[in-house]
Amino acid sequence: MYESSLERNLVRSSERSAFLKKTYLNLAAAFVVFMCLEAMLMQWRPAVELASAMVSGRNWIVVLLAFMGVSWIANSWALQPASVGKQYAGLYLYVFAESIIFLPLLLLANAYAPDAIGQAAILTLSLSGGITAYAFLSGKSFSFLGSFISIGFFVALGFIVCALIFGFQLGLWFSVAMVVFAAIAVLYQTGAAIHRYGNDQYVAAALGLFAAIAMMFWYILQILMGSRR
Repeated sequence: MYESSLERNLVRSSERSAFLKKTYLNLAAAFVVFMCLEAMLMQWRPAVELASAMVSGRNWIVVLLAFMGVSWIANSWALQPASVGKQYAGLYLYVFAESIIFLPLLLLANAYAPDAIGQAAILTLSLSGGITAYAFLSGKSFSFLGSFISIGFFVALGFIVCALIFGFQLGLWFSVAMVVFAAIAVLYQTGAAIHRYGNDQYVAAALGLFAAIAMMFWYILQILMGSRR
């Protein structure tokens, strides 16, 4: 009986290790695809023109609403247990949507502070790596952060929409607050990957981590660009 219980624990541990390996391999692949897409779009004239149109007037509100809709579809696909193909379609739909929404910011950074892009990437990698290490070493699930993240998301969205409608700048402190928020989201998603996702949900786990880390990169880049002005 003791040996049977030990064997079951070993099997569960092996399955979880395989799940985590798949999650982080898919996360790395998503970022490689994201970088390749951005490199291509930044050199493609129609994409550059699209980026300019996206930030004209109040078009950014429409862009944000469209991104939220695509994000919802992508997440629902990634959680489909019956179809691995649909899970991957959800992940890469989200990656493509992120590459579009990031395009105006990256074009601006490349024009005025090209070194900030690499610095933001290094800072994001370092910060998310430290958070990941803490999550694994602590062994906590961090599920209590879920409500805070949900509320924080809508509060931040409200500030962004108000800024776009009334034409005021959110400023440095908003970006700093959003980096902290993104760090909490990375912690929450890492805890979910370790403890809560099913062993067949590695694509959805990768998508959640990708979204949180991409948000962190966005606001770190904003801070670095602001420091150049």
